[in-house]
Amino acid sequence: MSERKVLNKYYPPDFDPSKIPKLKLPKDRQYVVRLMAPFNMRCKTCGEYIYKGKKFNARKETVQNEVYLGLPIFRFYIKCTRCLAEITFKTDPENTDYTMEHGATRNFQAEKLLEEEEKRVQKEREEEELNNPMKVLENRTKDSKLEMEVLENLQELKELNQRQANVDFESMLKQYKDYEEERKRRELEEDETEMKAMLEQAQSRRFLEDSDSDEEAAQVPSRSVPKAKPTDILQEDTEPQSKKLKIESWERSVGKLNSKSQLAGLVTVKKQTPGSTTANGVGKQATQCGEAGKQSSDAGSWSSSLPAVTQPPSAAQGSSLSLLGAYSDSEDSTSD
Repeated sequence: MSERKVLNKYYPPDFDPSKIPKLKLPKDRQYVVRLMAPFNMRCKTCGEYIYKGKKFNARKETVQNEVYLGLPIFRFYIKCTRCLAEITFKTDPENTDYTMEHGATRNFQAEKLLEEEEKRVQKEREEEELNNPMKVLENRTKDSKLEMEVLENLQELKELNQRQANVDFESMLKQYKDYEEERKRRELEEDETEMKAMLEQAQSRRFLEDSDSDEEAAQVPSRSVPKAKPTDILQEDTEPQSKKLKIESWERSVGKLNSKSQLAGLVTVKKQTPGSTTANGVGKQATQCGEAGKQSSDAGSWSSSLPAVTQPPSAAQGSSLSLLGAYSDSEDSTSD
């Protein structure tokens, strides 16, 4: 194993190649080689088909007395895959091919046979022209005549095709014009559809933005409520909140006056002398009734129709109680 893949081998100093004995082998000796079938063949014994590329363990030998330009010709022996009959074929360096000898027939060689026939005819013609100059002239005239016939046949075929092919140039131009119009119309339709799609996309985007802004506005509470009408500001109550609270508490304790004429006779006022002083309770209630008349229309009508009351100090408490009873009765009558 040490000398494996070694380029330079060791030769001892006393090495003499003439002393090496030469083996006397026969010239027609055979070697066992591995090869593939060079062509398709059919066995003559059993009719088995052997395709090109089938691998065989073949015996190889050198053909005696057959040489082509110094190249030896080899013969191969194979056996049929079915009947084990012997089949032999040789190399053909002249045609760079193989030739079948015996045991089988070569398939699909019609083209090869045709080429061989053409080569044979050409070779015979060249030999004829070489020895006979009149034959050269005759062959040339035949070739020219044959060429003229071929050209005439071609011309006739062209004329026949032109007769059968009736081309209408006007219809062809019209067809091309229609095709151009159809193409332009299709392009316009594609542009319109694209513009519509872009507009719809922009509208949908704007709608989404508007909806988002509306939702944000709804989430933020409004501080100022707009007026329904311009004249509503005139109907608003400009009195301070303290007076409203006082009026409401007074109305709860005393009652609400009614401006109806049928209830006006329930209150009787006694006439007093001009020099007598007014009772404190009556005066206070009269002033409160005056303020209530400014706030409501019902109390205002009652305060305008009420005369100045003058009673003695002894009857002040009795008159105030009677007035309270009258007020409470008037409130109950209005509620009924």
